[in-house]
Amino acid sequence: MVSLTEIPFDLNTSQLFEDFGIQSGTDLAKELEDLVEEVRKIGKPKALYKVSYIEEKGEDTIKLDGVTFKSRALRKNLDKIERVFPFIVTGGAEIDDIEIGQGDLERGKWLGYIKGNIVMASIQFLIEHITERYRVSKLSFMGPGQGDPPIWPYEQLRELYSICGDVEELIGVRLTESLLMIPSASAAAIFFPTEVDFQGCQLCHNETCSFRLAPFDKRLWESINQRTSTYT
Repeated sequence: MVSLTEIPFDLNTSQLFEDFGIQSGTDLAKELEDLVEEVRKIGKPKALYKVSYIEEKGEDTIKLDGVTFKSRALRKNLDKIERVFPFIVTGGAEIDDIEIGQGDLERGKWLGYIKGNIVMASIQFLIEHITERYRVSKLSFMGPGQGDPPIWPYEQLRELYSICGDVEELIGVRLTESLLMIPSASAAAIFFPTEVDFQGCQLCHNETCSFRLAPFDKRLWESINQRTSTYT
């Protein structure tokens, strides 16, 4: 298990103004700038990952570290792969401690969006670290809950968390009985080498997601999930 506790991140205030439709120089802009500065001062993103080798492959399952994961999409993505990199990243508990006033919906929305950006920046940092260290040319990733519900059930987050060692001790992420990751700005998935770009978003109908990384791909979705779909 490898843990990384010094992950750099940057926040582009001008881009955030654009994303939120805020005009520079206004009182609202000053409030957002203050929040960004607070996050910059206390934010401590962290990550851990491990190298795992696939032990078994079933029709729609794979087995890693003695644990079976059931997902036709994951199985297809790993069809010719033997080595993968399960990982967990977090924006850190420090950001969760930032106070949001009761009824301050705007500040809460900003902070949630910023947390998401930090998680994605941490994932990108981890990609660069792994590709350089293990001489992998390109990585994609997939996690429980990405895509439509049948793709890889979110409930398997428990199994993924279980193979990552003492996650709370290493990077401070705890998984509750109800499958909430604490701190809230955390994510878990599996990196795998690929020659073709893949994003879980390609298998998700939710077009309103703020962190969509790729458009829904109907052809790909149907090729993977025809037998389990309840969507039309």
